[in-house]
Amino acid sequence: MNNSITTIAFDADDTLWVNEPYFQEAENKFCALLEDYLPQHSVSQELFKTEMQNLHLYGYGIKGFMLCMVETVCRISNSAASLELISNAIKIGHELLLKPVELLDGVPETLERLKGKYRLVVTTKGDLLDQERKLRKSGLQDYFHHIEIMSDKKESDYQKLLKHLDCKPEHFLMLGNSIKSDILPVLEIGGFAGHIPYHVTWTHEQHDVQLEHDRFLEFKNIKEVLNYV
Repeated sequence: MNNSITTIAFDADDTLWVNEPYFQEAENKFCALLEDYLPQHSVSQELFKTEMQNLHLYGYGIKGFMLCMVETVCRISNSAASLELISNAIKIGHELLLKPVELLDGVPETLERLKGKYRLVVTTKGDLLDQERKLRKSGLQDYFHHIEIMSDKKESDYQKLLKHLDCKPEHFLMLGNSIKSDILPVLEIGGFAGHIPYHVTWTHEQHDVQLEHDRFLEFKNIKEVLNYV
């Protein structure tokens, strides 16, 4: 048990609810649309290249993903693709925006036991409207003292959050499925960070190096957090 922790922050996508499997499903549908131009695995590579090139412009989220699909269609087809094909790509994005919010196992029970003992925060990145929609649909809003929807999760973003919360790093615990976004930046600024793995991770968020740090925690699932705090 760590008695120094006063504030616990949770990543949202693939920590509180399902996200990446929906994106992978959408990407598979998109790649199938363009199989007359390229093999599906090549379309996937082209889409990822487009996403990385535009990440600094669009940020994270479904709307940026939709724009990248349209741009990828135009590039792969040399701007010869039909309007119907482009419309179908946009439709895939719309379907993604309307996906249900499926809570991960143990989330409500864990939040219920932590509420009142700690200041609970959601710290997620992505599109503002979409993340607000998912949080509203999740039914979890009342558990959280503060919701922070970030454009990115770098050290400076976490420092800004801690300043807003008037919380010292040594009293802060961040929980999430991404080593790159939820763990490393928090450790760098002096906070505690707990990794809750998810069975799929977006390529951009993958981190394969074994991490050892005295403030790094590893959990098999979100319920195990209760054994630490």
